[in-house]
Amino acid sequence: MLLELDSVSYAYGRRKPNILTDLSHTIGEGFTVLLGPNGAGKSTLLKLAAGVNQPLSGSVRLGLLSARQEEYRSKVAWMPQAITSMTGLTSREQVAYTGWLKGMNRRAAWDAAADALDRVQMLNRADVKVKQLSGGQLRRIGVASALVHSAEVLLLDEPTAGMDPTQRRRFRDLILRIVSDEVQILMSTHDVADLAEEADQVTVLTNGSIAFTGSTGEFLSHAPTQVPSARRAEVAYTAVTDNS
Repeated sequence: MLLELDSVSYAYGRRKPNILTDLSHTIGEGFTVLLGPNGAGKSTLLKLAAGVNQPLSGSVRLGLLSARQEEYRSKVAWMPQAITSMTGLTSREQVAYTGWLKGMNRRAAWDAAADALDRVQMLNRADVKVKQLSGGQLRRIGVASALVHSAEVLLLDEPTAGMDPTQRRRFRDLILRIVSDEVQILMSTHDVADLAEEADQVTVLTNGSIAFTGSTGEFLSHAPTQVPSARRAEVAYTAVTDNS
């Protein structure tokens, strides 16, 4: 099933200007990178896609399911920029608690938490207090919490913020492993360094509008062929946003 936003508009208050206006977009299968500068509306788009916020107009659907339905929220998981570490809880307890909040019973949530931690290579930290984890490990707990209830779509809001290049590469490798498990992923970022060529799709959002959406190859084709491969994503991004 594909996640679709149809003619969506949103503002943070009646007298506030729209962040998104009449925006329509379909999130493709596999791994999609959502690029855009800070303030472009990426977090707003992800919150609407997650059903955390509801649009002023338009609709958000996963197949025939509306974002207003409880079943929709069980199939779509959202990882916000800030991962809250719950005082006193271990990694497994925090992930299991998220599953319980999503409607799982205690036993099922506890068992699923171990599986989710294993998928993000954190099972060896299952009994460690979340407060003792590093920033990168806490991000993995955020992904595990999003996976615990077997979501079909995973929305990641700036998950590599604050990571060094090595940590970002490891996190992208983690995402690619999860995609192979048939989970559809949309990852937002303002840093073109996060664009791995393994990504299936690229969407660029500027000033609340879609400036580009297509395959990674189509996106990179906006850079002249003579541009070194290490800079192609940066040059392509500049070309797309300058023309928007």
